[in-house]
Amino acid sequence: MRIAITADHNGVALKARLVEALLAAGHEVDDRGPASGDEIVDYPPLCEDVCRRVTDGRADRAVVVGGSGQGEVIACNKLRGIRAGLCPDVWHAEISRGNNDSNVLVLGAKVIAPDTAELVLARWLATPFKGDVHARRVAMIEALERGESLL
Repeated sequence: MRIAITADHNGVALKARLVEALLAAGHEVDDRGPASGDEIVDYPPLCEDVCRRVTDGRADRAVVVGGSGQGEVIACNKLRGIRAGLCPDVWHAEISRGNNDSNVLVLGAKVIAPDTAELVLARWLATPFKGDVHARRVAMIEALERGESLL
């Protein structure tokens, strides 16, 4: 799988660990930086960069690592075609993929242990979308993105 990955200054160390895990699992990794956490960086452009790689087909999925992940998940979900899930544990990763067909995983480096983050990433990548009733709901989310009313 082609995975684009980025992090703000809070998530650089965890991102580096996840890049190693992804490469070891045989994935193609596009590390979009930054390379160090020495400088404070704004996360919205980082989110846009990896998300656009997903929506234009240069990546199959993306991973974003922030401090809490809250701002990152909001920024990612502003882009049409992106369904980003903030996953602090394996259960959330399964729901994010299985029920919501998320294509971006967001992790908070300040709130998740590195070992847990690796488990979450692995489960998120391995969990298939369930379809069925969930496909109908994802279609509704897509309608909202297009500005349509569900009421």
